[in-house]
Amino acid sequence: MQSITTPALTTAAVTAPLFETDAYKLGHRGLYPAGTTAILSNWTNRGSRIPEITKVVHFGLQAFLQRFCTEAFAPFFAADRDEAVAEYEATLASILGPDHGIKTDHISALHAKGFLPLIFRSLPEGTRVPLRVPTFTVENTDPEFFWLVNYVETVLSAEIWQPSTSATLADHYRGILDAACERQGGAAAGVNWQLHDFSYRGMAGTPAAQGSGAGHLLSFTGSDSLATLDWVRRYYPGDNGQVLGSVPATEHSVMCAGIADASEEETFRRILDVHPAGIVSVVSDTFDLWQVLTGILPALKTQILAREGKLVIRPDSGDPADIICGTGADQSPAGRGAVDLLWEGFGGTVNAAGFKELDPHVGLIYGDSITPERATDIINRLEAQGYAASNVVFGVGSYTYQYVTRDTFGSAVKATWARIDGVGRDLLKDPVTDSGLKKSATGRLAVVERDGELTLIERATEADEEASLLRPIWKDGAFLVRESFAQIRARLGNLA
Repeated sequence: MQSITTPALTTAAVTAPLFETDAYKLGHRGLYPAGTTAILSNWTNRGSRIPEITKVVHFGLQAFLQRFCTEAFAPFFAADRDEAVAEYEATLASILGPDHGIKTDHISALHAKGFLPLIFRSLPEGTRVPLRVPTFTVENTDPEFFWLVNYVETVLSAEIWQPSTSATLADHYRGILDAACERQGGAAAGVNWQLHDFSYRGMAGTPAAQGSGAGHLLSFTGSDSLATLDWVRRYYPGDNGQVLGSVPATEHSVMCAGIADASEEETFRRILDVHPAGIVSVVSDTFDLWQVLTGILPALKTQILAREGKLVIRPDSGDPADIICGTGADQSPAGRGAVDLLWEGFGGTVNAAGFKELDPHVGLIYGDSITPERATDIINRLEAQGYAASNVVFGVGSYTYQYVTRDTFGSAVKATWARIDGVGRDLLKDPVTDSGLKKSATGRLAVVERDGELTLIERATEADEEASLLRPIWKDGAFLVRESFAQIRARLGNLA
């Protein structure tokens, strides 16, 4: 038998966080004007590719400050200084070549400092921030480390945009669903569970799924992205109550195996036997959704109505609006749609607002290709048929949380002020070839509330900054303010 050699395990580089940046930034320290001692940069969402969204939910900074600014650098500061610097120099040479000409005394000085000499000033997380109003700023606290401010811009951008973007999209959905609930009657608390996160498998790894999933959970409770729990507990600890919830549910592998062993009706019956009470969700279009709704469920009606719980039917393919609401072409099952067929089979009640709600023993979830536009279309079509939107739970994944980028809200870090030779200088980016989107703010910045709206003050005075809602939250390696997930949820105010 041929032997297999296992490569020796290597120790993680203690300088790894220093390379969580763009390679071109490695030499920036020497490219700033001589005499530079301070840089102030800010994070702003500059525009929206979704016309209905004009405010972006601030979320994810506290996680970044702990994960990167605190935890990631702990091995570097704990290591022997000469060994750490030698490791950094070796990596630098491997990237830029042995004759790169970049000195590394600033890395030695940073190690001696023992923490990142930065200060972050931020609006409270969970705030809906108008476009072009800064969400937070970052500035060096030691003149020697002016270079560090925009050195961390790359990883800062990478780790903030998605939690914030997902939180904003979830907030947008919440507004749509709350409005439908108000028009059509029903319990507001039910909306907490009406958008369910199925996005984990489509994300760019677990960290992305965790941050995005937490953004979803600021506005809703339903989620199958279980890895989000650890992220919330680690970075937003406290008395958070129920962070997420889900229900037992099948997938196609379960249904295929069951149908291969017995009939589809027997598979449904066995699932109901395994779960005699509570909510259980069954994917129902492995073969023929319409046969499930018009044949199998009526045959199991007595068992379904005898349960102390709800059987949730989950279609998983086709046009979501047509599957749920019907095409309206005729009185065939496809023409009538899933909600109307469940009403025919199980009935329900008409609520005080005059809309039909299915018998509580049955329900519907659709978790494929849902977007805010499709959700709105489904709600409106159901309403036209006299059905409350509360009859349907929407599952969201790639069409909501992956078909977005940092440019969805034009999220970016830009420098607006510097101190050079002891003099404060206002910095401005304003490309003549741009539409105006990329024009930056300038000078020192403050954010105040005027007429109930957050407003940016550029070229802020000391008095402006003192009154600013951008408050120090992290300085020189330590949190000045730290909040629980529950506090941020409460500030956003969506959960009933």
